[in-house]
Amino acid sequence: MAEKQAQAPWGRIWAWWLAFFALSFAILETIALIDRSTEDTLSENTRRWLGTNKSPKTWGAVGFIVALVGFVVWFIPHIVFKAW
Repeated sequence: MAEKQAQAPWGRIWAWWLAFFALSFAILETIALIDRSTEDTLSENTRRWLGTNKSPKTWGAVGFIVALVGFVVWFIPHIVFKAW
């Protein structure tokens, strides 16, 4: 049976940060979904910030795609294979 490793302080800090982030997102998104009179969800605001609510062909959309694909290309090997 594998021994349980003691979690380092930074591991607990990151876990609490992630839990706080997830909980705060869930609360804000739930409030926004309940109040359907305004467009205030994260998706609706992101579309407005990037300009994709008017047209999908914007520099904001291109930047978003490049940033998201770039992050995934870096993050998956970084976590799975300990690269970079």
